[in-house]
Amino acid sequence: MIAIVALVIGFGSGFVLRPVLLPGADAVGSSEPRGTQYFEANLDEARQVIAQCRDGMVRGAECANADIAVAEADGKANFDAFMGR
Repeated sequence: MIAIVALVIGFGSGFVLRPVLLPGADAVGSSEPRGTQYFEANLDEARQVIAQCRDGMVRGAECANADIAVAEADGKANFDAFMGR
């Protein structure tokens, strides 16, 4: 009998405290990765992200977007240097 009362109290308090214990939807870090256009405008930050990706601190689409932006910028700089611009 005591075990049943303890279970009822436990489940009841769990349902009451559930909104307090769980973080809100906006508190979860589910932000979208920055795009290639952002990194094209901020090449220094893109290079920092690439370094963090190599260290394993950053993963996913943000690594790919930063890598693409830096590769395109470096390619354009090399082409301009080759063409004497």
